Amino acid sequence: MSALTNNAHRVLLLGVRATRQPSLTRSILSSRTYAASTRTWTPKTSTPSSSPPKVAKATASTSVAGAGNPAMTENLPNTSEEIDVSEVMNGSIPLETVPSSASLSSPFPGDFTTAGDIGSTDWSTSYHGLSTQAFSKDIANILLAPVDDMDIEMKPDGLIYLPEIKYRRVLNKAFGPGGWGLAPRSETNVGPKVVSREYALVCQGRLVAVSRGEQEYFDPSNIPTATEGCKSNALMRCCKDLGIASELWDPRFIREFKAKYCVEVFAEHVPTKKKKKLWRRKDQPKFDYPWKE
Repeated sequence: MSALTNNAHRVLLLGVRATRQPSLTRSILSSRTYAASTRTWTPKTSTPSSSPPKVAKATASTSVAGAGNPAMTENLPNTSEEIDVSEVMNGSIPLETVPSSASLSSPFPGDFTTAGDIGSTDWSTSYHGLSTQAFSKDIANILLAPVDDMDIEMKPDGLIYLPEIKYRRVLNKAFGPGGWGLAPRSETNVGPKVVSREYALVCQGRLVAVSRGEQEYFDPSNIPTATEGCKSNALMRCCKDLGIASELWDPRFIREFKAKYCVEVFAEHVPTKKKKKLWRRKDQPKFDYPWKE
């Protein structure tokens, strides 16, 4: 009886499994759908192909496309396996999706210029614009204005001069800051005692004058300062062609100025006790050191 009972139980269990197997198989093989707020992905139950699967890239939080639409699917390449290199090499896919700065037009016309637009003149050799046209009457009046007697200085050896800053002020008043400049036309020549260099005065894009400046120095450490003095000396000489302070090269004006504003006095060199005649303006204080009146 026990053997018959056991066989009956086995038959009953096999029958139950047979009736449940089709529904279980169908539930395992059935497709499942996973939905997200920005993408939909349905796994395939067919035989996998030889090509690698493509993974859909989720939309960034700042993207507008597909936002809040669960039915919209965006398939964007995410890895190098999803991009066909041959398409890139053939040119079907652009190598650059963002335009370079060279292709962007400037919102400020004239801010970016090329060498062909400005600055292409080699002032070390060029005489561009020399004597092509006279300056306007307003500029000429500023350049040819009589020099102020209070601006003229006197050296102890009797030479009168106008400080270099006065020439720069006249040029700035006539052409405006940036409307003129000094362009070197040679290398700096450093001699045993003198530094010299040739410069060109350029005003409003035209060559006006060329002159060589020079400056003495007594110690090699003073060469940089002498180089700057050489530039100022060249500026003073170039300004003669524009008529700035031209009276300073007029012998009659020099004699009249010295007789009216200057005085020649005897002074003694304090360390050596040597005496010498020196010039100074009458409105300046007496010599004190190293020469003393």
